[in-house]
Amino acid sequence: MLVLVLGGNSEIGLAAAEQFAQREKADIILASRNLEKAQEEAEKMSRRHGVSVQAEPFDALAFDTHKSFYEKLDPKPDVVILAFGVLNNQKEAQKNFEMARNTLDSNLLGAVSILEPIAADFEERRDGTIIGISSVAGDRGRQSSYIYAASKAGLTVYLDGLRHRLWPSGARVITVLPGFIPTKMVAGRTPKFGFTPLETAGRDIYKAWKKGRHKIYTGAKMRWIMAAVRVLPEFVILRIRNV
Repeated sequence: MLVLVLGGNSEIGLAAAEQFAQREKADIILASRNLEKAQEEAEKMSRRHGVSVQAEPFDALAFDTHKSFYEKLDPKPDVVILAFGVLNNQKEAQKNFEMARNTLDSNLLGAVSILEPIAADFEERRDGTIIGISSVAGDRGRQSSYIYAASKAGLTVYLDGLRHRLWPSGARVITVLPGFIPTKMVAGRTPKFGFTPLETAGRDIYKAWKKGRHKIYTGAKMRWIMAAVRVLPEFVILRIRNV
């Protein structure tokens, strides 16, 4: 088995890759813009699990390189974990359209650009799994992160449609909706409902693949918390200012 991690320095992507390397003895490709750091992670993972782990250069925003990047992979992956993304400052993005566009490009358009050639390959092979890491932020827009939330809501719906398209071929798409996980992306933030440990998130992702799930929330409580958030009346949400 070969697992490709797009966003190979993402903590969540690495945590999931660790599970595949440990439990399935899968070989891993860590694709990242920061190739030096990805190579360091590759060496450590290879030593821990006795599998082949290599680093490859990949830039989520270099849309014109995505198709050739995937075409050059030989062999092609059996599992692709989409783990790249950014969480830019909301207030700065409100004033700076370039920052807002960077959020949308990184979290949504970059995903569409690279996943379409992968989906076409999986559809033709009638096999393969795409695991897309979105966010619970996309379940409902809030003043504190609505540009980021919009990008993740778009990603979630895109993955829903991709799953519908690929299902008849036997290829699969899994949507992962993490809550607060202690990564560099959320450094300095204090979640109201606690953190989900990285190891738990990685294990949840692996189990979703193993059990043939379609969409998961990471952490035992997050599914129920977000169910409550989604059904809150709009007039209640509008009166809560600290979210």
